[in-house]
Amino acid sequence: VQLQASGGGAVQAGGSLRLSCAASGRSFSRDLMGWFRQASGKEREFVAAISRTGGATYYSDSVKGRFTISRDNAKNTVYLQMNSLKPEDTAVYYCASDRNAILSAGPVYSSNEKHYESWGPGTLVTVSS
Repeated sequence: VQLQASGGGAVQAGGSLRLSCAASGRSFSRDLMGWFRQASGKEREFVAAISRTGGATYYSDSVKGRFTISRDNAKNTVYLQMNSLKPEDTAVYYCASDRNAILSAGPVYSSNEKHYESWGPGTLVTVSS
């Protein structure tokens, strides 16, 4: 599957952005989908993940309560709604898919980037104070 993230941009602290990740090449309806981010000079980190049905979602502690991940399998698209943005949210955001994950993968599995075999090119989010 090919993934393309969009929706990044520059916002002020407290603002909102909605990232989209469109999949092509095949249906991703059976894939675990995740968002990761990498700030300049730092390692890539987990942000959020959603099970194939959308029934389970997982978040890092740093974004819990502010970000919401969702998916529309009919549109082959996963979203990341980001509210109350902070300067420390500034990063390149990547979407990724794991076609081998079981339905009840759980948060530990879903937050491990090593399980994701397909990655999009990323979209930059810049939050100014």
